[in-house]
Amino acid sequence: MKRALTGLLVTLLLAGSVSAAPLPSRRSEIVEVVDKVSPAVVNIAAEQTVRRQSSLFDQFFFGNDPRGRSDRAQSLGSGVIIDPKGVILTNDHVISGASRILATTKGGQELECEVIGSDADNDLAVLRVRNPRGSLPTIRLGTSSDLLIGETIVAIGNPFGLSNTVTAGVVSALGRSVRGDQNQRLYTDFIQIDAPINPGNSGGPVVNIQGEMVGIATAIIGGAQGIGFATPVDRAKRIVDDLLRFGEVRAVWIGVRGRTITSGDRGALERPRGYRVRSVFPGSPAARAGIRAGDLIFSLDGSPIESEDAFETALAGRGPGRPMKLVLRNSTGERTVTVQGAAPPANLGVEILKDVVGMNVSPASGGLRISLLDRGGAAARAGIETGDFLLAVNGSRVQSVDDVNRILQRDHSRTTVWMEVGRGRYAYTLTFPLD
Repeated sequence: MKRALTGLLVTLLLAGSVSAAPLPSRRSEIVEVVDKVSPAVVNIAAEQTVRRQSSLFDQFFFGNDPRGRSDRAQSLGSGVIIDPKGVILTNDHVISGASRILATTKGGQELECEVIGSDADNDLAVLRVRNPRGSLPTIRLGTSSDLLIGETIVAIGNPFGLSNTVTAGVVSALGRSVRGDQNQRLYTDFIQIDAPINPGNSGGPVVNIQGEMVGIATAIIGGAQGIGFATPVDRAKRIVDDLLRFGEVRAVWIGVRGRTITSGDRGALERPRGYRVRSVFPGSPAARAGIRAGDLIFSLDGSPIESEDAFETALAGRGPGRPMKLVLRNSTGERTVTVQGAAPPANLGVEILKDVVGMNVSPASGGLRISLLDRGGAAARAGIETGDFLLAVNGSRVQSVDDVNRILQRDHSRTTVWMEVGRGRYAYTLTFPLD
């Protein structure tokens, strides 16, 4: 009897083992994505040489050296390889001011890099590997135009020096505007995600479940918990293309100046509710399209325009030569116009100084000599005299008319122009409104 029961138990156990369901695979979608993407992700170490004045301590131990002492500082970040020949995309703040940049792959290969170009306004930079040894693994660029709130995303980077760290989450929101901790610059049109993004993640990829890069992570808000931000890849593509071709981002100009209009009572929280045109540059693409002062720009290529920042961000993502559809509103109703984006005119800076400030500049011994054009203009009212010298514009030194044009082409969307003017041994600064 005992032998029969034992046999029955063995039979049941064997039958159970045969009929038991197989264990589910541990290779989830996220695991598959990480395997596909991580070889293209690099850790970036950017080294800076900082020269400081000698202290009493230095003089006592090292002697009196008037050149001071050099210290080395290092910042850590992330990047992603976008071309097998060794082109790497990262954040501008990761490599800004670096004297040496080293990218390290997941496999431990160290790659010496140089900067092709960078754009602080969008916090993006493009690097080139100096001596690539063979073809490098790359990431596939997706699109950020069809992102869904709630869809799964994965971020890979180097937070706090912890290399190849993977975090996962969902798209929390789109079109966010946030202000950076360090420089107080307002960054617009960010993807918000709930995958943690910490210092060191900056420049790493944010990918969808197909393993396509949809954004570039940036750590710009310290202490944020459960909140991360990424630059949309569609905007990054246009910036990368300009940096690779020209070494800088080409400004897009349609010839309008405007201002954000807000809603809200005095004392209440005011919110942006549109971008109103205040002036149109004669002969500009906007003028040819029929845009007039007083028009409210409601949308650009279907994207809602709620503020000046949103308008400038939308322009930056298009590039010169691309037609855009603008929906306008005014007291007579709504209309749609097509505007051909263009590069700013070569002499835009000089024209702005003439038309808005009432002065001209010309090369002379000692720099750029100022000539008043309008005795009742803004320059004359501010005390500028013919014979003064223009020393700097918007914080940059100027030595030629080309410098003035280049700076004001770059800053054409600003609402003010800042100038440093010299007279004899003295220099003073002035700010003029541009609208």
